[in-house]
Amino acid sequence: MNKGHYHKDFSIIVPAYNEETCLPETLTHLNLILKEVSQNGEIIVTDNNSTDRTGEIAKEYGAAVVFEGHRQIARSRNAGAKISSAKYLFFVDADTFISKKIFQTSLYLLEKGAVCGGGALARFAPGSNNDRLMEFLVTLWDSLSSTFKWACGAYIFCRRDAFDDIGGFDERFYASEEIHFSRALKKWGKKHKQQFVILEQYIETSPRKIQWFGMWNMLKMNLPVMLCPYLLRSRRFCRMWYTRPQSK
Repeated sequence: MNKGHYHKDFSIIVPAYNEETCLPETLTHLNLILKEVSQNGEIIVTDNNSTDRTGEIAKEYGAAVVFEGHRQIARSRNAGAKISSAKYLFFVDADTFISKKIFQTSLYLLEKGAVCGGGALARFAPGSNNDRLMEFLVTLWDSLSSTFKWACGAYIFCRRDAFDDIGGFDERFYASEEIHFSRALKKWGKKHKQQFVILEQYIETSPRKIQWFGMWNMLKMNLPVMLCPYLLRSRRFCRMWYTRPQSK
């Protein structure tokens, strides 16, 4: 797409691998947001080589669907952005709830022109039966996010021209791509006298990885990449993000 030739005000891009369980609720909520805002928007779901009805369900709920055969979160988000013709991009995970207020605040900041992108604080969805360690970790993330301006991957928004200029999400990485993306956008924003912001509002996301694998097992799975960040370039060492109980 040529820069400046926008047919939509915004695109909400949902990367999805085997998300037939989560998608109906997520897309129902996102469709409500589309109806309640005055701007012209769309929902794009990237079917990231699913083996279930993810793509069919996305179409049933009115989303545009693009297929990406290589299972990688960064590439899945980029694939959705490639077919977007919107001025602003919003990336929302399939297990994540964003309020109308968060979306409208994000869109307002982008339209004002002083912000190139950003994210929001995160918390687990109500009724998730979280223990203290889980709550501590999400609180720790929020502190790091606010301090270093790192957007949580479950919700990121940005200008399309900024996205294009930095090359989208870095496909060298199978995890932590949202941190690299945040850093690149901040650098772009500094050059263009715009900010990258973390909203003091909360998205709600599921603790399903912790429920699937258990907290201590997750820490063991993450230990190699914590000790050697270069391993974030290997899907094998980022298997926590790419393995599911039903997919083993």
